[in-house]
Amino acid sequence: MSIEHLKVKIFADGADRAGMLEMYGKPSIKGLTTNPTLMRKAGISNYEVFARDILQVITDKPISLEVFSDDFNEMERQAQKIASWGDNVYVKIPVTNTERDVSYPLIKRLSDRGIKLNVTALMTSEQVKDVVAHLNPEVPACVSVFAGRVADTGRDPRPIMAESVKIAAPYPLFELIWASPRELLNIFDADAVGCHIITVTNDILKKLSLIGYDLDEYSLDTVKMFRDDAVQAGYQL
Repeated sequence: MSIEHLKVKIFADGADRAGMLEMYGKPSIKGLTTNPTLMRKAGISNYEVFARDILQVITDKPISLEVFSDDFNEMERQAQKIASWGDNVYVKIPVTNTERDVSYPLIKRLSDRGIKLNVTALMTSEQVKDVVAHLNPEVPACVSVFAGRVADTGRDPRPIMAESVKIAAPYPLFELIWASPRELLNIFDADAVGCHIITVTNDILKKLSLIGYDLDEYSLDTVKMFRDDAVQAGYQL
């Protein structure tokens, strides 16, 4: 196992400014993504101030920023505004709103205007087909399938991702994202099925140094951890 031999591109997923800039500086990180949930967890209170500030530094790697309205007209206004902040910006549009209304007409309008989109929160290959059908093939776009959340339901996401790769294959400007991974192994899963990108949170990225680590040594490290914690806790029987 070696990260250097992977074809899949790793994008850092987060909203902590320090963490984003740290990952931006790593050659192995090819882009960045965020979303309103991550921003809220990071304590971001002013969306535009945060986004414009981070874009002052991150200028040469793609970064995805998401709309947050539930109304398609307002989504459209937000998308155009966000897209104006930088040539490296991809605007994240959810595949539906909270009322289950599909966002396909909006995706088509924005894509036809030349706005780079990252269509997000997909879970099925049928959704991928519909999204791809509404994107302009001459405009770069990402399609984010939440493989980790699919796995959370007890389903193997790999067949869905492999089928989605085939759907996107005729369109060289479209990139399929393996989103919401749950473990480091998912990077290799995404690479094996041919995904173009995988979005990875910092807690998983911190494990990159473990790739290929000797398992006997890892076993010993684990035993030492248990022993050290028992000693520090002062346990006695």
